[in-house]
Amino acid sequence: HGGAWKIAYADFMTAMMAFFLLMWLTSSASDEQLAGISEYFAPSSTSMSRSGAGGMLGGITVGEGSKTSDRSSAVSPNISLPPSMAPMGTGGGDAYDKMTEEEKAKQLLAEKEEETFEKAKQAIEVALEENPDLKGLTKNLIIDNTAEGLRIQLVDQENLPMFPSGSNIMSSSARKLLEAVAKVIIKMPNRISISGHTDAVPYVDPNGYGNWELSADRALATMRELIALKVDPEKLYKIVGFEDNDPFVKDNPHHPNNRRISIVLLREHPLIDIKSKPATADGVGGRRRPKRSHPVNPFTGQ
Repeated sequence: HGGAWKIAYADFMTAMMAFFLLMWLTSSASDEQLAGISEYFAPSSTSMSRSGAGGMLGGITVGEGSKTSDRSSAVSPNISLPPSMAPMGTGGGDAYDKMTEEEKAKQLLAEKEEETFEKAKQAIEVALEENPDLKGLTKNLIIDNTAEGLRIQLVDQENLPMFPSGSNIMSSSARKLLEAVAKVIIKMPNRISISGHTDAVPYVDPNGYGNWELSADRALATMRELIALKVDPEKLYKIVGFEDNDPFVKDNPHHPNNRRISIVLLREHPLIDIKSKPATADGVGGRRRPKRSHPVNPFTGQ
């Protein structure tokens, strides 16, 4: 009676066509793309915290005495978008279009890691601003983003050293700074490198103990303090003493800033410079191999 059934039948056929198209697309996608699609539509990628963006910090302030919000909803999916859905505005124009799907996926991971480093830096800076005990120590903490990773340095200032002269026993000021730093890096998935540095002033005790031993022992003391602050020992990758061979103030080897501890959250996904990628015969630039994969943006849970 009438032709209303034709509309229902047309809707059914459209749905079936969409279903079979979906099946065909998923069957032709790589495992990496399927994992990205799965994470993109997973309900766990939605923040359930009552403040902030969820994820690693879960909307909490790292400063001393701050209130702690619910962190049980923290999630760290591997990747928020499949490689084929990476934003085309990443930069590089045609060079980006010529990248392989694998290179686009690596670039996306590297950009996520950059965002994570920036959020970690901001979290530490906020902790220094909000904690009255740390406001006078802001010049003793220098954070910068290097090719190796996010570098956090505890630096001596005139009349405010991180270690007493000739000693590997950390000062109370250094412990306060390290506690604020540990609250952030404890939530980071990156491996950690710690290095000790002295100035060029010679130091030798009667037993022959000098700047080499002193710089290494200060790095080891920092390692022990981080472990005491609940940093996972499995993340520790390298502990080294440099003596005065890598001065912070290059033109003044005796400057107090040269006496420092450097903590580096090692970069796992190096950024691909797509603007200067050398072209190959097929128009695709050379590749750079990352060290390993892991969830890279746990601050936002994406």
